[in-house]
Amino acid sequence: MSANPCLAPILDKAYENKPLKEVIAASPAALAGVSDKDAQLLKEAFNIKTVEDLANLKFVRWAQALVALAAVEK
Repeated sequence: MSANPCLAPILDKAYENKPLKEVIAASPAALAGVSDKDAQLLKEAFNIKTVEDLANLKFVRWAQALVALAAVEK
């Protein structure tokens, strides 16, 4: 089962009770709100095949860093 039932809102219904290792190895369509078509577009644009690939995408990490830095910018 998923490590935390609070994760259910961010996962597609089919993945709510899957182990997290299985979730991160799944298509990004395992995330709530990401369609199969969206996942295909991510694959075509960035070669994203899994949730883990998406999380590790350098552009995602850059964006997260910018948001964090902007929060403390004077």
